[in-house]
Amino acid sequence: MDIRNITPRYSVAPQIEPQDFATLKAAGYTAVICNRPDAENPPALQTDAMAKAAAAAGLAFHVIPLTHQTMTPDNIAAQKNAMTNSEGPVLAYCASGTRCSVIWSLMQAGEMSTDDILAATAKAGYQLEGLRPTLEAIAAGK
Repeated sequence: MDIRNITPRYSVAPQIEPQDFATLKAAGYTAVICNRPDAENPPALQTDAMAKAAAAAGLAFHVIPLTHQTMTPDNIAAQKNAMTNSEGPVLAYCASGTRCSVIWSLMQAGEMSTDDILAATAKAGYQLEGLRPTLEAIAAGK
């Protein structure tokens, strides 16, 4: 697993495997968010199989599939709720971790400075400078 910490409570990763849930639980994670649509994965990595593996490990599992078209205010709110309502650290995953980083950035717009948001994602290896105008527009609207 390639876990990248964005904050102490929110980490992102490229696609994880069902057997990774026990390791995540042992590492202190309390919830996992799947941001990858099933259409991108073989059956063994689709949400039904992953949800069963998460439950077996004692982890909460949330499914919020994201594409460029579904990076909507409703999905941003759902991601934020999943994160803030967890009892501890959350891991979000997609194909590369980028979508999980983008949605985190959108959740933070207006709560943190744009520079701090982009610095946090860059430190984790996600260069999202192209998102700056969107983050600033969201912050201006809050």
